[in-house]
Amino acid sequence: MKLNKIDKELLSQISDLHQIEQGSYSFRKNGQNTAINSSTDIQIVKKTDKSGIDIHVKPNTQNKSMHLPVIITDGGISDKVYNDFYVGENADVLIVAGCGIHNTSNQQSEHNGIHTFHLGKNSKVRYVERHLGLGETTSGKILNPETKIIMEEGSQLTMETAQLGGVTYSDRRTVAKLKANAKLLIKENILTTENQIAKTKFIVDLVGDGSSVEVKSRSVAKDNSYQEFVSNLKGKADCYGHVECDGIIDGNAHIISTPQISALNRNANLVHEAQVGKIAGEQLDKLMTLGLTYSQACDKIIAGYLK
Repeated sequence: MKLNKIDKELLSQISDLHQIEQGSYSFRKNGQNTAINSSTDIQIVKKTDKSGIDIHVKPNTQNKSMHLPVIITDGGISDKVYNDFYVGENADVLIVAGCGIHNTSNQQSEHNGIHTFHLGKNSKVRYVERHLGLGETTSGKILNPETKIIMEEGSQLTMETAQLGGVTYSDRRTVAKLKANAKLLIKENILTTENQIAKTKFIVDLVGDGSSVEVKSRSVAKDNSYQEFVSNLKGKADCYGHVECDGIIDGNAHIISTPQISALNRNANLVHEAQVGKIAGEQLDKLMTLGLTYSQACDKIIAGYLK
């Protein structure tokens, strides 16, 4: 892959360049797939009917990884891509994705990733996705990911998403269906500043006995930014679901949290928790007594909170 300084700066924060070049990968820049590499166990194929790729993981594949970075370095880009993941039975893989936008123009740029995961029986996936915006703060940097997850019996998915700052607008929508003994863990970290807006929505159908989901959201909203969190767990079997949403507000920011649970089976065990507040004063005081300014103390606390 031919990379310039800006490309490398974006990739260093959303992925690991060394690891990318060692395994299966698809590198997308400014709306075009510029490099694809498959392996014996993981095949990546361009779609022929629309923009995007199909990723096929062979059954019983173990301890393999793939990297799917997307970067945008021009203004005026509007990119939509459809990626479908087919993970075979008993496979165990790591998928690292993410999008970085560097925009210094007076035109907005956006990337909309439409992902569908098909997890075979007893397969295991860890999916890591990072979003980042760089460049002039007034330039539009928009990211709207949509994820559909279909989990067969005994499959496991850990989904770790992070919005690392600089994204002017994002709207994440995730829909999942869990069959018997499937386990889904979602962890999201979000930071918004200035006038940025971030929305997330999770809808999970627990249709199989023994299925479970945990959604853990941590967010920090600063300045005049706005965040909105919505979740709906639907227990349709003997299942377990837990939603935990914690937020910190600084300045004139707003956070709206709406966790919803729907018990549609008498054996469904569903729990939700939500907490929003400011940084604890005693934490600030302690750090400031060590010589940090108020701003430095806030940054330290926020970095630890979102870690």
